[in-house]
Amino acid sequence: MTYRHFAQLQTYGDETIDTRAEVGLLSRNVVFRGDEETSKRDEYGATIFLHSEGDDSLTARFSYIELTDVGQAFKLGRYAIHFHMIGAVYNSYVEGVSIHQSNNRAITMHGVHHLRVLNNVIYKTKGHNIFIEDAVETNNYCKDNLIISVTRSWSILNTDQTPAGFWITHPNNHLIGNHIGGSDRYGIWYDLKEEA
Repeated sequence: MTYRHFAQLQTYGDETIDTRAEVGLLSRNVVFRGDEETSKRDEYGATIFLHSEGDDSLTARFSYIELTDVGQAFKLGRYAIHFHMIGAVYNSYVEGVSIHQSNNRAITMHGVHHLRVLNNVIYKTKGHNIFIEDAVETNNYCKDNLIISVTRSWSILNTDQTPAGFWITHPNNHLIGNHIGGSDRYGIWYDLKEEA
């Protein structure tokens, strides 16, 4: 065994406590990455930016790939994966993806509805990690994601100085079975707006 992990159900009287730790696999066979030598130093990594003319005019399916040395600090909109002003994306998803060492967020949904974000592992990412941006985004489905080591960023929005694993601006989005640990500030931050 290469890595050992503590995992045990402990019973105290009539109560059983689950003390098994979350474990996330970061490596994948297909790797999308910024330059290994300069991305960390310059905080300027690779990005995936998706934009189109409107509802279902774009389909993006990311599954079981690794993104590392990604995201560009000091630049709004330059996140590891950024779905931008598309509308409904019924056929799109981000599933089983590993995102680590991102200089600027992991997954952003801006003006997007019905995106599925499932079973992803996010580690050591600056700013809000899964970011639902403007309070118009609805019916996005985020399930069974593992987010570890959310670190503050001094380069994006003021709220990224107190980051969250999930930053949610509209309550009509679905968060189910996600796990977040080791954030500089919050696990889930609902920053609901009176008007969208």
